[in-house]
Amino acid sequence: MSLFIITVLVACGGSSKNPSTPNTPPGAVSLSAVVTTDSSGIVNFTASATNAVSYDFDFGNGFIQTIPSGITTYKYTSSGTYTVNVIAKSAAGLTSSANIQITVAVKLNLVWSDEFNTPGSPDPTKWTYDLGAGGWGNNELEYYTSRTDNAIVSNGTLKIIAKKESYSGSNYTSARLKTQGLYSFKYGRIDVSAKLPASIGTWPAIWMLGNNISTAGWPACGEIDIMEQNGNNKNIIYGTLHYPAQVNQYGDGSTTSITNAATTFHKYSAIWSPTTIQLLVDDVVYYTLPNKSSFPFNQNFFIILNIAMGGTLGGTVDPSFTTDQMEIDYVRVYQ
Repeated sequence: MSLFIITVLVACGGSSKNPSTPNTPPGAVSLSAVVTTDSSGIVNFTASATNAVSYDFDFGNGFIQTIPSGITTYKYTSSGTYTVNVIAKSAAGLTSSANIQITVAVKLNLVWSDEFNTPGSPDPTKWTYDLGAGGWGNNELEYYTSRTDNAIVSNGTLKIIAKKESYSGSNYTSARLKTQGLYSFKYGRIDVSAKLPASIGTWPAIWMLGNNISTAGWPACGEIDIMEQNGNNKNIIYGTLHYPAQVNQYGDGSTTSITNAATTFHKYSAIWSPTTIQLLVDDVVYYTLPNKSSFPFNQNFFIILNIAMGGTLGGTVDPSFTTDQMEIDYVRVYQ
């Protein structure tokens, strides 16, 4: 196995008026990184400093870990250049630090995809449907169907179509496709290329749920919202994680802005590992959640694509609305 080794030495950043123990800060931090060149993403780190009793590693991707020995192995789940910062701490809590920049190459294999190249109904070996109305827990207004009026593949893309029409007691129809019972996965990267609806009151989503939802319920099953579009501000994209220990009432996540989400295809992604869940638009990370063994994000999840009408994020539907769609070029899963 080939290795790429980087070593830096940075003067201590702590200070103390009394240089004697226990109030002596750590000395200069020696920090080295051994980057494997087998595209595994594995990097071996070694940090040392006199008078240090622990080391806080910030791996440059939103994940932070305390390593008492200063020696650790970390596996990155995506290629990139990362600035790794290490803070050495003395028994008295005084600190010194060092940082290092590493470039990591990670090779992922395509394990599942739908390129939507076969015209007609979505591939029944890959997709099934949620059907019906009732608000779906979010005060939604649509009735989900399996008709080609609401979900059809044509010209190399999947169209999920929302319509204003009277149908089984609802004033709107749409579709919610899912891979539940057909395909699920644990860890990896999912990319979805999509062009979103422009109409006020539409609420498109690209998301995943834990396979155990029927037994554990929600939010114990976990939910990964890769993309949700605001119903009233069509430039705002939400990425959110729902789970029992979430900090925020409506889930932990962030937003990003895209000025042409309804006119141009963008790539909406999640990179998911035992240590982090990253949410991206066009390969730019805008939110990272450190994963934990106690979280539900360590089991198989299935994929969902849908457009809701109205509801908690869709808001008030434009009275002049007639129809709109989310167009999806591909869904790809890599591991």
